Amino acid sequence: MPAITGAQYIDRINKLNTNVWIDGKQVMGNISEHPAFKGVMQSQASLYDLQNDDKLKDKMTYTSPSTGEAVGLSFLMPKTKEDLAKKRAMVQQWARESNGMMGRSPDYMNTTLMTLAASAHLLEGEENCFPENIRKYYEYVRDNDLSLTHTFIEPQVDRSLNYWERSAEPISASIVDRTDEGLVIKGARLLATQGGITDEMLLVSAGRPYDDESGFAFSIPSNSKGLKFICRESFVGGDSKFNYPLSSRFEEMDTIVVFDNVLVPWDRVFFYDNIDVAQSYLNQSSFQPFALHQVLSRQIVKTEFMLGIVLSIIDSINISIYQHVQEKAAEIMVALETLKALVIKSEVEAKVNESGLMQPDFITLRIANNIFAKVYPRFTEIVQLLGASGLMSIPTESAFHSPIRKDLDQYLQSKGNNAEDRVKLFRLAWDATMSPFGTRQTLYERFFFGDPVRLTMGIYQDYDKKQYVELIKRKLE
Repeated sequence: MPAITGAQYIDRINKLNTNVWIDGKQVMGNISEHPAFKGVMQSQASLYDLQNDDKLKDKMTYTSPSTGEAVGLSFLMPKTKEDLAKKRAMVQQWARESNGMMGRSPDYMNTTLMTLAASAHLLEGEENCFPENIRKYYEYVRDNDLSLTHTFIEPQVDRSLNYWERSAEPISASIVDRTDEGLVIKGARLLATQGGITDEMLLVSAGRPYDDESGFAFSIPSNSKGLKFICRESFVGGDSKFNYPLSSRFEEMDTIVVFDNVLVPWDRVFFYDNIDVAQSYLNQSSFQPFALHQVLSRQIVKTEFMLGIVLSIIDSINISIYQHVQEKAAEIMVALETLKALVIKSEVEAKVNESGLMQPDFITLRIANNIFAKVYPRFTEIVQLLGASGLMSIPTESAFHSPIRKDLDQYLQSKGNNAEDRVKLFRLAWDATMSPFGTRQTLYERFFFGDPVRLTMGIYQDYDKKQYVELIKRKLE
């Protein structure tokens, strides 16, 4: 089938009747009507609709080599630098719909699956590995425009290096049986963002050293028997786009995934009982370079949005004359232009990898990821410093439809806005940086691709340092 519409997405997820729990209660009926999921599912649906927009279709889709129908461009295996630029443009088109606030929009996992399929050759000839399963699954997801969540993280029980799970029953999802039909999985995994509102789930476990049974990878439908998604508290404050302009539309739920003796059919297993493969596959595949390219493309849009908030606050209360204000705004401008330059650099310096894909420069993208994890919390701080008390003087929409409207109009006006427009702006700034939704966004970007210290160490270890040492040696001769 061709790229789906938003209505098809919502209808498909509702029909799954996935086992989702929030606040101790199971979600019953259509999940798209539940307050915690309604807004984000509508936003996700709007992304799918863009694929069918006559003005954008050529920029959002390409022709499937299997079916000849239009499928999402995020599935494309790029062969040229021009393909990389097209994928970036497509990602940013979607990202602008959510101001970059939806880190797990479908293009992220579409990109991830594409890289795993392209790197399936790494599994050729390896014990208990099924490269053809990955390739077939990629084509199946692409040609049916399925949505995916994923979980790569074990429960946070003991983060010490010497921890070895000794509980009577598995805490971290583990293989507990191998049958003629497939693997049986029991235990839990973190941190499936959008869990419960996607067609399927992908799990990749790197496992633990010297424990073959802890490393595996597979995919299953979200409504598989024995599979349960346990949600954190919802950060949707309410339906009002005035009161909650971001969280009402873009709040992506994070979930714990519980496997209660879940059967994974053999045709959905990618590898198992091979700890060497489990611990090397993601790093040796092209997953990280392409995923980071998608992530950076979205983060640029998010930076543009944060800059827009800051400049709007400056204009609203007329503080542009102050040097410290100009300095703070310029910080975001410098970050924005740096990120834009780095994504272009990664494409200009792209090279064909062993999978035959035009791979963006990995070290460049890692540096950009390192930068964004540090500057995004600073963006939120700048909004707070410039908004100051204005971020607390933000009555709700109902207040503007009450007898006190005259007072609000008089006392909450600003140089650049009437009272209602000023409050809308400051509520937007508050929701982006201070609400539960906003603070989750900050935490999310800090750790989007893992521990920032370990990621920085990786840059140091992999950077081409020798040429610079040789430079100094020559100068000292």
